[in-house]
Formats: sequence, C-alpha cells, structure tokens
Amino acid sequence: MENPSFGKYLKQLREQKEVSINQLAEAAGISNSQISRIENGLRGVPKPATIRKLADALSVPYAEMMKQAGYLEHDASEEAAAGSPDWASSRDRRDFKKMLEEDGELMFDGIPLDEDDKRRIRDVLTGLFWEAKQMNKRKPPSTKGK
Repeated sequence: MENPSFGKYLKQLREQKEVSINQLAEAAGISNSQISRIENGLRGVPKPATIRKLADALSVPYAEMMKQAGYLEHDASEEAAAGSPDWASSRDRRDFKKMLEEDGELMFDGIPLDEDDKRRIRDVLTGLFWEAKQMNKRKPPSTKGK
C-alpha cells in the first residue's frame, strides 16, 4: 500500500509529542530503522498491526492513523465508520459487516477475551480483510476452462 504522506504524518506526530525515534521504537516494540524508513518514505504504509502499535505508543486514536495510512475513508459516512475503503462494493461491505456481527463469544486458550482484546482483534481483522479484498480485486481473471 503506497501513501507517501503517511511517513510525513508519522514524523510530524512524533515530533509534536516530543518523542525521539528511539523512544517511539522502544514504546511500540518495533525497530528504530523501520520507523526511520517509514518517516523518510523509504518503506510503504505499515500493516494495521504495526499502525496499532504506533498509535498506542503515541497515544493517538488508531482510527485516525488508519485514515492517514489510507486504510479507512476520511468522510463521516457510515461506510467510513465501518472502515471500508473507497473501492469496496456494497456486497464487500455486507460481507464484512456480517463477519464482524457474528455474535459468538471470542475465546483464546479457553479464556473469554475482554473488550480491549476484542477491539484489538477487530482492528487487525479490519485491516487484513480490506487488504485481502483489494488484492483479490487486482488478480487477473482466471483462464480455466478456455
């Protein structure tokens, strides 16, 4: 995913918070070289899980960082609130909504997850879902049976 302005946004945010690259790296649990490459535009937009770590380390809303990264729309429509990208069809949105609304109890190793854990899992799944959908839309049509 390409978004050259994300690196500038991250650097500006980090500097506003008066945090060094090394401090951010330690707080987020990612390498200082990775942060430097992101900020300098030498690396594409990080995956949602990395954005979550950066958002938590900088104490900024995850959704805002996801918007800046291009994973979420910037308008206030219901689709943006659900985190669907511009290219998603109504069928894609319905599939995603259905996946998130399945109401079984989430557990890990037999222990029910608390709301914070569920939110983090939902955030990661949101990014992965839309990334996979976008990749699937780019695949050339199958030539089977011709």
